[in-house]
Amino acid sequence: MNYDPLVPARNIASFLSIDGEIDTSLLIRKFWIQRKNVFLPVLHPSLSRQLLFVKYTKKTNLILNKFNILEPSLYRNQSIESNKIDIMLVPLVAFDLKGQRLGLGGGFYDRTLKDWKKTSLLPIGLAYDFQLINEIPIEEWDIPLPVIITPSKIWKW
Repeated sequence: MNYDPLVPARNIASFLSIDGEIDTSLLIRKFWIQRKNVFLPVLHPSLSRQLLFVKYTKKTNLILNKFNILEPSLYRNQSIESNKIDIMLVPLVAFDLKGQRLGLGGGFYDRTLKDWKKTSLLPIGLAYDFQLINEIPIEEWDIPLPVIITPSKIWKW
């Protein structure tokens, strides 16, 4: 919560934790208390392997998507353009000392983040310390993260 770029951020894309990912529920509640806007990923209804980010509040209706992951119901005018997101919290399975991340294999976040350096968006990976490994095998489309936060350290590249 005290990481400098998070303090002034107004629009934060997060995720709802699944399969042992670091729990984001308390963090999301704190963002709401601070009157920050929280957005969650939603599978794009017509573009394959693309994400939209939809506003998430205590009253948001959540549904299971085709991967059995909870996401907000998609209503018109509730998604935010990625260039208006200040911080994007990114889930990961593993990471290395170069900022490379291993996700669940769909490439959704790599597609979403491919042009992040051209915007004011800052992607931040959230992980447990034990998820650090020696090296992540990379492909040409993989997008490294500039920051990964674990319970014991803030990793920056």
